[in-house]
Amino acid sequence: MEKQSLPALLRGNPYPGRGILLGRSADGQSAVAAYFIMGRSENSRNRVFVETEDGIRTQAHDPAKMTDPSLIIYHPVRQIGRGLIVTNGDQTDTIRDYLLQGRTFQEALRSREFEPDGPNYTPRISGLLSPDGSFQLSILKSADGDPACCCRYFYLYDAPLPGEGRFLHTYQGDGDPLPSFQGEPVRVALDAPTPEDLAAELWEALHPENKVSLFVRYVRLADGACSQVIRNKFEA
Repeated sequence: MEKQSLPALLRGNPYPGRGILLGRSADGQSAVAAYFIMGRSENSRNRVFVETEDGIRTQAHDPAKMTDPSLIIYHPVRQIGRGLIVTNGDQTDTIRDYLLQGRTFQEALRSREFEPDGPNYTPRISGLLSPDGSFQLSILKSADGDPACCCRYFYLYDAPLPGEGRFLHTYQGDGDPLPSFQGEPVRVALDAPTPEDLAAELWEALHPENKVSLFVRYVRLADGACSQVIRNKFEA
């Protein structure tokens, strides 16, 4: 699989939906995690990322304009020990609870399925970044829009190479209904030396009207020290 430019991919797709990036920095010293959200409706766009004790959560920018919090208010990122869970929904909490019980990422996601937002049936995308920099990704989606069948895909990356990551997002592009992501996570280059640099690249590449919020974290593999950036359209 050829390594692609993530900013170029984003500039070429006005609506990838929500996206997860996991990988390793070019110097090999840090694990990298990023997550972004986009929105087409006023309700979806009325959000910001805010820090929590163990990660981030979504929050209404203007609570008075929030018409339906289901599926859009959740914890996208939660730390568990030195591991990091990143997802596009409340399955973050499911994964955390299963891991705390000594169970697995896969077991947690077998208890969940795509989002109940027909006719889109938005895929649930999830990632788990381990302390050694290895990671897992998953997508749960309907069978070509048929909610009678949930298709579950899991991808394990034991030794990510320096300067590359894997990118998984919810939609192939804009549409009605929205077409689900197809294929395996995309292999992308990770050249940005700092989280600030990567955040700037991704934020600039996301569609200006549809982008909502972005999170980027670099975790130093030697000791778990991390630095992160949060971008919110309403606070830009």
